[in-house]
Amino acid sequence: MSKNHEVAFLRAGIEIKLDPGWQTYWRDPGDSGAPPTFDFSGSENVKRVDVLWPAPERFPDGAGGNSIGYRNHVVLPLHVVPTETTKQSALRLKLEYDICSNICIPVQSNLVLNLSGDGAEDAAIARAEFRVPRPVALGDKVRAAAIAQRAQATTAGQGTAGDNVDPHGETLAILGLHRQAGDAHDRVLVDVAAPVGVPVDLFVEGPTPDWSLPLPQQGAADGAVRHFEFELEGLPPGAKIEGAALTLTAVSGDDAIEVTAHLD
Repeated sequence: MSKNHEVAFLRAGIEIKLDPGWQTYWRDPGDSGAPPTFDFSGSENVKRVDVLWPAPERFPDGAGGNSIGYRNHVVLPLHVVPTETTKQSALRLKLEYDICSNICIPVQSNLVLNLSGDGAEDAAIARAEFRVPRPVALGDKVRAAAIAQRAQATTAGQGTAGDNVDPHGETLAILGLHRQAGDAHDRVLVDVAAPVGVPVDLFVEGPTPDWSLPLPQQGAADGAVRHFEFELEGLPPGAKIEGAALTLTAVSGDDAIEVTAHLD
């Protein structure tokens, strides 16, 4: 683990290795499953632990729905803020998570790690941090226009598939969202810009964990713009819709972004 002197945190990670055909869950598990839980209360000289979440994927849950999570292998990066930077810190974690295949099995682990700051696992943690969605603003029209322009040039034969990839990783944009009246529930429509021909998925979370929003469904694409929609169901009793902050996560290949947007 290595110490980041600028922001005074230590880097660590939780590694979960799964057998083929098994999966575990993201912070929002989707239609079934349960997210991991973390209890760091027994740690020494630790003020705060921030758990980072690499971009997940959607997979069938075997019951007609879809879950969100990870297959095979995942490292969840940790940023550990010590209480006193001059003293040794140690993580003591009670970890609970589900692994599922044809059946689901709850797993409990008690883990201990002394944070030495020697950098031994930095490469694995850095790779995992690269997969954590980048926070960006809603409605980045400049980036969307660049994506559309590259897509049109490629379609017209003026470029190659390689031209469709931004060397800086700026290949995604969530252009906007708006609410539309529906029969049983209102619907939310979300437009995502991405290079033509590159798969894209979108996940949505409410302002609190008790919002159990359905997974967005993708409709027909309009050039570089993909259209997603979901119904506003699964809200807790008394939830206020107007102005509610949603977290939107778009994933495409090795790129992923996270946007905070407010319902109209």
